Amino acid sequence: MARAMFEYTKTILEKVSFSVDLFTRELQKALIRLLPYEIEELRHWLESYTKQKPELVVCMAIINKPEDFSNTSWN
Repeated sequence: MARAMFEYTKTILEKVSFSVDLFTRELQKALIRLLPYEIEELRHWLESYTKQKPELVVCMAIINKPEDFSNTSWN
């Protein structure tokens, strides 16, 4: 089941990659839902993905220094 969540996360991130704001929000949600080893996989995927979409490089800061998003409201 966890692998399915990782694949789902990548799919969602690809679909919202047209907007840095949406991509950032979905990335923050992913950091809550994914397991630590999946976050590491996501980091590697994001490094590769942002080479194709340089406007998303700013999102690397989120995954490199994850914060506690458990109290964040997702409006």
